[in-house]
Amino acid sequence: MEEKASKILSPVLYLPHGGGPLPLLGDARHIEMVNFLESIGEELGKPSAILLISAHWEEDKATVISGECPELIYDYYGFSEESYKIQYPAPGDPKLAKRVCELLKTSGIEAELDEKRGFDHGMFIPLKLMYPKANIPCVQLSLLHNLNPAKHMELGRALSILRRENVLIIGSGMSFHNLREFFSSRSVTSNEKNEKFSDWLIETLVSDDISKDECETRLNRWNEAPNARFCHPREDHLLPLHVCYGVASEETPKAKVAFDSDVMGKRVVGFLWK
Repeated sequence: MEEKASKILSPVLYLPHGGGPLPLLGDARHIEMVNFLESIGEELGKPSAILLISAHWEEDKATVISGECPELIYDYYGFSEESYKIQYPAPGDPKLAKRVCELLKTSGIEAELDEKRGFDHGMFIPLKLMYPKANIPCVQLSLLHNLNPAKHMELGRALSILRRENVLIIGSGMSFHNLREFFSSRSVTSNEKNEKFSDWLIETLVSDDISKDECETRLNRWNEAPNARFCHPREDHLLPLHVCYGVASEETPKAKVAFDSDVMGKRVVGFLWK
């Protein structure tokens, strides 16, 4: 018999994971982000398991890592040798992976398990800072290659019951992800564009003046936001937020700003539904 769902809701967090392995290599441009990730775990409590949606994995259908001991995928290039020796031996959770897959299918979403894939850096970089003991079972869910914002909110809604099962759900991306701008000298125009999009995100997700329906419409049409395509030439690093919103919106429609600071010279924000 299935256990009754808890009345306590687990948090849902959209966080920045920074540039490749740099947060773990002492990079000064990530100090504020590292401090945030090292401290946020205390506020989130200790979940029974973690389900994470990373910006660095896309499939044609929703795919769930189901291995018992997933390896790490060092999916970054040109960094120091030590960055390819990082370890994060968190166990997988085949039972949770199967449940995630079943919940998606029940909602009419094509889904499958992948027993062989490992955890990419969108997973292990932030979790190594948040939960360094690597003793919480972890499952990773792919984005959809279609990058459709409404479909990603649907993914989240299908999984919302997991909040009542002490599963921490994390969307790992970046609210600003224009790689060329990260490595360009700062300019007033660039900073203004970055600021306006960040303000739009905060207004959309936090403001009491934005209804639930309007929030969802805005997220679905995010590319109409101020400077949207400047901040996200490709939306892979934004869409984990849409999944988080889908998970949280029925019972916690308003987020709070969990992070708002400088990462690699750009303003980056993160959100928490609790």
